[in-house]
Amino acid sequence: MLGYNQFRGVIVKRRWNWLVWLGFAMAILAAYSYLFLFIRFPITRDFPWVNLTLFLVAGCLLGVGLYRAFAQPGQYRGRVSGPILAVLSLGILGLFYYGTFYLARHLPPGENALRVGQPAPDFALADIDGRMVTLSQLRQGKRAVLLIFYRGYW
Repeated sequence: MLGYNQFRGVIVKRRWNWLVWLGFAMAILAAYSYLFLFIRFPITRDFPWVNLTLFLVAGCLLGVGLYRAFAQPGQYRGRVSGPILAVLSLGILGLFYYGTFYLARHLPPGENALRVGQPAPDFALADIDGRMVTLSQLRQGKRAVLLIFYRGYW
């Protein structure tokens, strides 16, 4: 896009401010990489230091891009898109903080969960005919019982 530079009186072509867009892309990468990659490893799941570093890099890129857009408007674009992308990136960061540091810390504790090798407590459920059957009844004799525990809560 050609624009008129008021200070020099010449027409100059303003450059694309790629730092703003790269910062926004880095913020999206920081949020989604935790969900699809870093949550698998305890060193990055327990405290998301890699993702926080990526958000810091995104903030630096956005800050430099916004500075270029407002300090040198004759050379760089981004006076409209820069603040919009910065606010969206801050929103992504806020949702990430809320999800990882607040919601994830309020999961039910696993203190009462069964450990490997620990016998399951006795319980009673209705069988296919509607009769009540206990776990101890099913374990009598040479019958095997398979219990499947789903991790999580609902």
